[in-house]
Amino acid sequence: MIENIPPALLALFGGTITFTFTALGSALVFFFSKEIKHKVFASMYGFAAGVMMVASFWSLLAPSIELSKNTNLPNWVIPAFGFLFGSFFIWVLDKILPHMHIINGSEQKEGTNTKLSKNILLFLAVTLHNIPEGLAVGITFGAFSIGNADVTFNAALVLALAIGLQNFPEGAAVSLPLKTNGVSNIKSFLFGAISGIVEPIAAVIGALAVTKLTLILPIALSFSAGAMIYVVVEELVPEAVSEEHNHFGVFGFIIGFAVMMVLDVALG
Repeated sequence: MIENIPPALLALFGGTITFTFTALGSALVFFFSKEIKHKVFASMYGFAAGVMMVASFWSLLAPSIELSKNTNLPNWVIPAFGFLFGSFFIWVLDKILPHMHIINGSEQKEGTNTKLSKNILLFLAVTLHNIPEGLAVGITFGAFSIGNADVTFNAALVLALAIGLQNFPEGAAVSLPLKTNGVSNIKSFLFGAISGIVEPIAAVIGALAVTKLTLILPIALSFSAGAMIYVVVEELVPEAVSEEHNHFGVFGFIIGFAVMMVLDVALG
């Protein structure tokens, strides 16, 4: 029954899951009158990093390696190329697209110089990193749709849930600073939620790409893995351990890693 659903609709379903978690994180503005303590954010970012680390391997790199066994190249060539290319792609976007992170209360602007407001730069930071996550969801659902034995529906669903879990703190990371800067609850929530709208769009694009060009599937999977690992190392881990002797982020990472490993093995 599920196999008969068009890949674009399956990808849209997966992207909607991730977007929903972003909106839920953004909704924290309605429940907190003051900024959340850093150790809470550190725990959430650590958890998100652990989840994404496991998802990048089990749901993306491992299937890419298996698919590469059917080529005339050594089975490490395509996954390695895709992984490096995905990381490089996000690095280029990081250098081009103006955006800003707030790490331990410190504003860190990246990308080209711009006169855009701080609120817009915070929004762009999350939107930038949501693009590869949406592509990853779409690619896995697309792989399932074309009958690839290495990617099951449960595996694609687990990946969508994993990305959704890590989107929760990202939604809050946009909406709560906006509220602190005097933006209304409604506008702060909408900015945070809309930052995740790119994921369903990217998911549909990813699904259509692999269903139309099935030969790119192993590259696409490893590309998504490389892009997500770049985000983990460049953003999530630094924000999780930005304070000296901060064990909240470390334990968050360990718990997130364990939870995702259990979900992937049990359901994937």
